[in-house]
Amino acid sequence: MKIARILLFVLVCVLIVLGTVFIARGAPAAKPASPIYGVTLPDGYRRWQLVGVAQEAAPLNELRAVLGNDVAVRAYRAGRLPFPDGTVLVKLAWKDVPSGEFAPASVPGAATTVQVMVKDSKKYAASGGWGFGRFIDGQPADRAQHETCLACHQSRVKNHDLVFTRWAQ
Repeated sequence: MKIARILLFVLVCVLIVLGTVFIARGAPAAKPASPIYGVTLPDGYRRWQLVGVAQEAAPLNELRAVLGNDVAVRAYRAGRLPFPDGTVLVKLAWKDVPSGEFAPASVPGAATTVQVMVKDSKKYAASGGWGFGRFIDGQPADRAQHETCLACHQSRVKNHDLVFTRWAQ
């Protein structure tokens, strides 16, 4: 009887260990999320359609490209404001450096940030319907950098649903 209890105990321990291993393998790693809004980098965003480009002068000296998901692109094409829930915009930014081959041109240098705006009028009701995320090397920027997002958008583009980027036709 004592041997049966020991064998049963060993079997239970083995099953617990195996179950833990299988659960750990199957559990996807949590994506890094921005403070305040909880925004993450969307899957596959680099394959999205180009919405517009910009060049930021000093002090940032950046070249920027904004990509939009299908919801965003349909809204831009239709001239729809406010943007519908489900709109996601991603801004890629690089240092603006002079071209070595053609002096009057600029080319992207080192990547600086990837910034994300997600429209969800219920989840982000307190911030005009938008959630913001700023990422450096795939990791969220600090809270202080996220605290400036809403104020900047509200002060400059309140009448364009807090979105700076215009459709590049």
